[in-house]
Amino acid sequence: MSALTDRPFWKMNGIGNEILVVDLRGVDGFVTAEEARLLAARADTRFDQMMVLHDPRSDGTQAYVRILNADGSQAGACGNGMRCVGWVLARDGEADMAAETRAGTLSIERIAADIFTVDMGPPGLQWSDVPLSEPFQDTRYIELEVGPVGAPLLAQPSALSMGNPHCVFFVDDLEVVDLGRVGPMLEHHPLFPERANISLAKVIDRNTIDLKVWERGAGLTRACGSAACAAAVAGVRRRMCERDVDVRLPGGTLHIHWREDGHVLMTGPVELEHEGVFDAAFFAGLLA
Repeated sequence: MSALTDRPFWKMNGIGNEILVVDLRGVDGFVTAEEARLLAARADTRFDQMMVLHDPRSDGTQAYVRILNADGSQAGACGNGMRCVGWVLARDGEADMAAETRAGTLSIERIAADIFTVDMGPPGLQWSDVPLSEPFQDTRYIELEVGPVGAPLLAQPSALSMGNPHCVFFVDDLEVVDLGRVGPMLEHHPLFPERANISLAKVIDRNTIDLKVWERGAGLTRACGSAACAAAVAGVRRRMCERDVDVRLPGGTLHIHWREDGHVLMTGPVELEHEGVFDAAFFAGLLA
């Protein structure tokens, strides 16, 4: 029997980033990669990321969160998903929460009924943090090009980690390339031994960035919270924007603040689409 049987789920989104939150606290077992792929293929449980709540492992946290991509692979971080986790945990009446992930412990603050701030922690800025397969002294600009030799369409992206690997190309036109076509190639580029999230960022002014994202393990997405954080950090490092910036994605806008102490705060809304329970009949239909 699946560990999911008789367990509650919440189908949500964070500015269009499709999130499925599943509560396995108090249950032995976990969601398998096959189960994740099957659930992602269903219209009523489709997700970009699944946030699976397990019993807390550390004092002061409400849950340990295992994050799965739509292809069944594990992710280290998901900002939009953590805001959805905050919404589920806040049902217990708390406004300040903490949840542990593979990338570390993240604090979550409820700002309003459906607005949450997640402390995503400090970015990893060394080449080994990303990680990259070869050393770069300055990860603000790494050697990676797409397009004709001598006249590339994309060149010299920034690379960093927000708990997962990110590659950010700054462009004048978000349509300069078909991200749906070049995204898979760049995600699996040899420079990224753990694959990478690929973003195209256009700086509108010092407080506004427009962003398109090919998300590792999920593909083109309407929003990616960790990518928004990565774009803001990369923009500050390249002296293109301020530490407070609105990042506009196809699904909506996230506010990113890179504090002087290094922590990156992400604020944005969440939306509940529907909720339910995985019963035995559900899984019979799923496996069929």
